[in-house]
Amino acid sequence: MPQMMPMSWTMLFMFFSTTFLLFNFMNYFMYNPTKKKMTTEKMQITEKIWKW
Repeated sequence: MPQMMPMSWTMLFMFFSTTFLLFNFMNYFMYNPTKKKMTTEKMQITEKIWKW
């Protein structure tokens, strides 16, 4: 729309872009992964003997 001021569109774009970037950075850096416990038990493997 030519009657709209282009500066306001630029400001809106900058505002939403920075909000989007901040949201993504916060989600990425606030993630705290938990360590899985190592199991020392060995898996039981049962072998099947096939007779044809």
